[in-house]
Amino acid sequence: MPVKFFNEDYSYQLKSKKILKLWIDKAIHEEGYQQGDINFIFTSDKYLLDINKKYLNHNYYTDIVTFNYCINSTINGDIFISIETVKNNSKRFGVNMIEELHRVIIHGILHLIGFDDQNDTQKALMREKENYYLDRLKNLF
Repeated sequence: MPVKFFNEDYSYQLKSKKILKLWIDKAIHEEGYQQGDINFIFTSDKYLLDINKKYLNHNYYTDIVTFNYCINSTINGDIFISIETVKNNSKRFGVNMIEELHRVIIHGILHLIGFDDQNDTQKALMREKENYYLDRLKNLF
């Protein structure tokens, strides 16, 4: 059951795919789940805005939209990421673009696992989990 990376209307060359796939798999297993089919689709702001409007009735830009197709304890889904917004957010937050992209990637995985970020308590837990798994990723490099 693979993790795959695609580009849709935006060209982005992801580095260290094997390490990222291993990291994602380890995170999923550590949370007590099995990895299924997970697709990461890198897009432009406009493309992701169109998805946000069409499927979620949200008329705003975002860095990520996650579609959950999980079956029981097997994690499946499509994770759309706007590379343009990730770049802008990395500048806004004063972090490296790759680090911000890794945060968004694990954020999407955590959504598939069942974590949410609708209120302050959920956001704090999500950020804690993101930081934990980002630290784990550093150990793989």
